[in-house]
Amino acid sequence: MKVEALVFNVIALFSIILAVVYGVWSREPIGTTALALSAGLLGLIGGFFWFVSRRIDSRPEDLKDAEIADGAGELGFFPPASYWPFGLALSAALMGLALAFFYPWLIIMAGAALLITVGGLLFEFYTGQNARS
Repeated sequence: MKVEALVFNVIALFSIILAVVYGVWSREPIGTTALALSAGLLGLIGGFFWFVSRRIDSRPEDLKDAEIADGAGELGFFPPASYWPFGLALSAALMGLALAFFYPWLIIMAGAALLITVGGLLFEFYTGQNARS
């Protein structure tokens, strides 16, 4: 995670420098704001990765002298098949359309669909045939 944190934080720093240079050079507020907000979002992600990297053991990607074989082994548990991501994408698209056209009844329906699909994705392995014992 240290590598990812470094990448995002360096790009965030570059975006800050670019926002200052662009703001002084062009005196245009919209682009400067966009660059500053991009730097903030990149810094947020980089900060999260840095925060997590301090609490987990070093991975092979974090070591300068690591070999390819050091990354061998089990990577984690992945579901064999799931339809929940498809439903989540559909409900997110429906929410986007509802917000774009601002139909309150559709916003409520899409919000309910989002809650159901997020809940289904989160609790997929606690209920039904995929429940882990």
